[in-house]
Amino acid sequence: MIEAGNKVPQFRLNPIDGESYLLVFLETDCPTCRLSMSYLNRLAKQGAQVVGVSQDSETLTREFAKQTSAVFPIEVDSDLRISRAYDPVAVPAFVLVSSDGYVKRAHIGFDKDELNTIASEMGRGTIADAHDGAPPRKPGCSSRHLEPSDTMASAEPLNIYAALGSRASRVEVSEDPYEYCMREFGDPLPVVPPTVDRVERMMGGLDPRQVIGMVPPCYGEATIEKIAANAVMAGCEPGMMEVLLPVVRAACDERLNLHGVQATTHFAAPLIVVNGPIRRKLGFACGQNVFSNVARANSTLGRALQLILRNLGGAEPNGIDMSTLGNPAKFSYCIAENEEQSPWEPLHVELGFGVHQSTVTLFAAEAPHGVSEHRARSAKGVLKAISHAMATVWSYRACMGTEALVVLGLEHARTIHGDGFRKEDVREFLFNKTGIPVRAYDDDGDGTNQTHLYQEIIIDGERCYQKFRSPENISIVVAGGGAGKFSAVIGSWAAGPRGSQRVTYPCPSLL
Repeated sequence: MIEAGNKVPQFRLNPIDGESYLLVFLETDCPTCRLSMSYLNRLAKQGAQVVGVSQDSETLTREFAKQTSAVFPIEVDSDLRISRAYDPVAVPAFVLVSSDGYVKRAHIGFDKDELNTIASEMGRGTIADAHDGAPPRKPGCSSRHLEPSDTMASAEPLNIYAALGSRASRVEVSEDPYEYCMREFGDPLPVVPPTVDRVERMMGGLDPRQVIGMVPPCYGEATIEKIAANAVMAGCEPGMMEVLLPVVRAACDERLNLHGVQATTHFAAPLIVVNGPIRRKLGFACGQNVFSNVARANSTLGRALQLILRNLGGAEPNGIDMSTLGNPAKFSYCIAENEEQSPWEPLHVELGFGVHQSTVTLFAAEAPHGVSEHRARSAKGVLKAISHAMATVWSYRACMGTEALVVLGLEHARTIHGDGFRKEDVREFLFNKTGIPVRAYDDDGDGTNQTHLYQEIIIDGERCYQKFRSPENISIVVAGGGAGKFSAVIGSWAAGPRGSQRVTYPCPSLL
């Protein structure tokens, strides 16, 4: 994106010559752009010059301006020339231009602090209240000029809840199809070319145009045909559609907030947990090496979802996917619960589904943090070891803002159950015993800015801040092989309504 200090490209954007102005790049179907509008209106009402640049059609832009009560002009970038000149990686993008035509500030995404700084530099008052109910910051959508082709919205608004969508495009390939697909659609491991015959077999007679969901952050249309094409590339067998379709529905559920998960700088990637009879029907692994390359079903389902997120959602790692370090799980992240050997009811039954139903659960997850505890002979001994690992979720000293999924190995589960612990007892124990000592914050004030929001408790005689907001922020799954006293803690991305919530959908999907 254009940087501070650069001369701005010359386009007719209607600002008053000789005055500073704020240039804002927008898309009409971007939730974060809509969130930004009330703050931009506030700034414009204070007399600041604000000019919007829409990357959509005139019809959509006019409707967008009406719906958001825009009080500042919004220009239509009909051929995306302006967008290419300023080159924002995502929208909303804010460019503060000085009175002499140079960039003073440039910023991507919604950020209250940044908006207030812009307002201050324009000589206006505060426009974003920290406690107005909106999140302090929120990532946006990929800029249209960076999409595979110029996908200016159609003349009429797209109904994202339409039953039918467009057919997938056909491409005649003159080069090696494996090399072509790896370059255009891969992750970047080799993929199976999605030929028409293979995709037809994968669909199994389902309507190819049926829309299952709109995949954030670019809200690409996930039709059955396009899902099937990605399933072929991932190496899925046709029966996998029975579980892949509800996985896509769950991924597009706004409670999961895939938009935020895909654009965050955090490590998170969606973890799929499969429950019910479909595990055995389709050959999902739930025993030893459950997180590894042990079964085609696990590996291909996880990879199919990741290809869909990339190819339909647009979150490529050199673009809108801003993860600082990434996560190997972005190739594939899928496990099944070892229900047959678990001493407790499985996850989906806990959540109210029938024991003979099959479900998929999605959780915005870090990589597994292994817990090796071979000496403990009691439930409390094992769980204390796990609680110490849980204290590091997201970051040590950060409390009340995340969730955790605990995957208990079979030997640990048997030890805990042998002491009479139910699953709810495990959750309560971990909740009450996971905390950060207050003394950990006594170093030059680092890490103390949120402690006024924390809950102080006593753990083993020491004053601590409670790590999690409630026992419900801790999920318990039993998986893995029968030998070895190991478990794993998997931290979440930001939790709660403004972050990401665990989502569970039944199989087969209701089409």
